[in-house]
Amino acid sequence: MPSRVPPPPLVPLSTLLPAEPLLLMGAGPVPIPHAVARANGVVINHLGETMDKVIAAVKAMSRYAFQTNAEKVLGVGGPASGAMEMAMASFVWPGRKVLCLKSGTFSGRLGEMALGLGGTVKFLEPEVATPVSAQAVADAFARERFDVVTIAQGETSCGLLNVELPQIAAIAREHGAIVVVDAVVTLSTMPMRMDEWGIDAAVTGGQKGLSSIPGVSLIAFSDRAWKVVGERPSPRSHWCFDAERAWRFWGYQQYHYTAPVPGILALHEALRLICDETLERRFERHRVSSEALQRGIEAMGLSLFVPRSHRLNSVVAITIPKGVDGARVRKTMSTQYNVEISGAFGLDVVRIGQMGEQCRSHNLFKVLYAMGMAFRKEGVKLDVAAGMAALEEALSGESESVG
Repeated sequence: MPSRVPPPPLVPLSTLLPAEPLLLMGAGPVPIPHAVARANGVVINHLGETMDKVIAAVKAMSRYAFQTNAEKVLGVGGPASGAMEMAMASFVWPGRKVLCLKSGTFSGRLGEMALGLGGTVKFLEPEVATPVSAQAVADAFARERFDVVTIAQGETSCGLLNVELPQIAAIAREHGAIVVVDAVVTLSTMPMRMDEWGIDAAVTGGQKGLSSIPGVSLIAFSDRAWKVVGERPSPRSHWCFDAERAWRFWGYQQYHYTAPVPGILALHEALRLICDETLERRFERHRVSSEALQRGIEAMGLSLFVPRSHRLNSVVAITIPKGVDGARVRKTMSTQYNVEISGAFGLDVVRIGQMGEQCRSHNLFKVLYAMGMAFRKEGVKLDVAAGMAALEEALSGESESVG
């Protein structure tokens, strides 16, 4: 008997993809190294002996990236938001109070998750492009008690760095609160010292700072946090994102669900490259690259959205001049120059990523020229040549660092 629903018209993937791949210079995903791409094409038994060795290596290398000696480091089959879900589901249930330090869209997402889990949430939200201060957190604790504090080290949506994260974590721990940190765009791009700063749960995604593929993420729990996981008094709200169930696989290589094998292999290679480069050299490469790009942007006549004192280097936000259509600028960049950058979430900015393979000199020159010319097409008077010269000057003598 023939199928009642006929097949749709078939379109080969090759006809959908551009003839020349876009250079991904937005806030993520980012270009991946060849070793990561090769690993992503391999499938092995997710419960076999080879995978056991891979998982052991991923955990060891992740501890280096997180700068933690904690045992409980887990992968998550899902985006960074999935790792956030695992963190929040581990610590939040009805009756629990959460202080959400909201500096933008993604840090606010942690609070939204807490609300969905039945927690009572207070949002502490400073002005746009302003970091959360340790004093504001201390004042909040002086008024009431909180069980959990959430914060993004780097707020992707506006390019802001919460510079007082170590002090904030110390205040929260003094009051007995669990500290959850979104390190999606900061892990391996700048210092993030989980143990030293007293962070209880740190999450990151594969597709940004780590320069791996989207869809596989990491979470690390402190020993103190894992005790809370085990003492939860109510049934768990999630199954896939239940940290104790996930530890069956990540701790004992027992079945939880079918693991995303290619993504874990890709993550292994991304972490291996990070460890081989070393965090210190990687931090320096990211700093040199981003600061050079920022100098070029300002030299051509554009303004950066966040003041230097708390500007995030891994995602740089550029203010769109008044009257200019930012979406049209990005469209010109992608169609005429094959370079893609990001828009924003209700802000008049465009964003350029500076993570992993984005931090290479040839990518800097290409994205700066494409953006400058696209803005000029919209009538903005820019000195693109001055911007390119400033970029080149900033990079001179640093070519070994940026590559």
